Amino acid sequence: MQTRNPELDDLAARTGIVFDHALDFLPRHTGKNGEYGGIDSMALDSLMAQDAPYNQQTLITSPDSGIPAFLTTFVDPKLIEVLLTPLKAEQVYGVSKKGDWTTQTAMFVLVENTGVAATYNDFGENGRSDINPNFVQRQSINFQTFTEWGDLQLERMALARIDQAARLNIASANTLAREMNLIYFYGMSGLQCYGGLNDPSLNAALTPATKAASGTSWAVATPTEIIADIQAGYAALVGQTVGTGGNIELDSPLTLALSPISETYLVTPNSFGLNAMTLLKTTFPNLKVVTAVQYLSGSTYSYQLIADSIEGQETAQCAFNEKMRAHRIIPATSSFKQKKSAGCWGTVIFRPAGIATMSGI
Repeated sequence: MQTRNPELDDLAARTGIVFDHALDFLPRHTGKNGEYGGIDSMALDSLMAQDAPYNQQTLITSPDSGIPAFLTTFVDPKLIEVLLTPLKAEQVYGVSKKGDWTTQTAMFVLVENTGVAATYNDFGENGRSDINPNFVQRQSINFQTFTEWGDLQLERMALARIDQAARLNIASANTLAREMNLIYFYGMSGLQCYGGLNDPSLNAALTPATKAASGTSWAVATPTEIIADIQAGYAALVGQTVGTGGNIELDSPLTLALSPISETYLVTPNSFGLNAMTLLKTTFPNLKVVTAVQYLSGSTYSYQLIADSIEGQETAQCAFNEKMRAHRIIPATSSFKQKKSAGCWGTVIFRPAGIATMSGI
């Protein structure tokens, strides 16, 4: 039985407010003698299922699709730099400063002692000693790079925790260092500026011995065969020095420069567990091994065996006139730019006889 809600009727009579009587007709239990009873919950569920206006709300905004993705994104404050090729020329040949950035030509004085002795005689004037000087020239190459940054760019990068100005300084220093490293190895075409790999004064490259597994590559060589190739380079060093040799000995400071790939073959063990690296350290106690990717040209691997010094004179040196010069910062309306420059002479080889090259390993 459905009856009106007597409480709403009474409230309407006393206040004069007209109430919505939709709820007055909710299904209720009938009390004794037909008086007003409680709401029939089962009947109410059935009624509400049909009563859409009282159960569903129409959205004004778009349906919820979750929070913005960037709020759940973690940005690691550590900057991970892209892996680049190591700069190894200075480790291979050594390095020194020659002149300054105003210097265009460097002159190196090569002095040869000459003389002949004669049998002594109180009144004799035979015998004569002299010197034969040569003046060898090299030309420098100066190069530059620019960095630019703007005010808005700096602040936007700062939101990502990147110090743009500082990172540009690092990038410019890296650019100049890489250019200098290339010139140290290959020189500069058109100038008397040569590299450690192509200086015209270098002796012709040696050819490695044919291996038992065929070919000359160290990839198929035994440790004994690899050692034999390096011993051939050492024999060339001894033979290239003045007279019949003797300026270089087994315990002389030596540098073996080769490709990182070639270095891996030095640790290949034989059937007795020995490898070429162990045998090298035993044979040449003061040998230093340095790797550089420049010792791979196309598909040809090579090495250089270098006597670090002969009778106190360095065999070769990477030479620069300006490592890096930071020029003035130029401000614009809302940006800045700066030039940085450097210069070098390539690799100056003082004693070409102190370098032996083998190609085809």
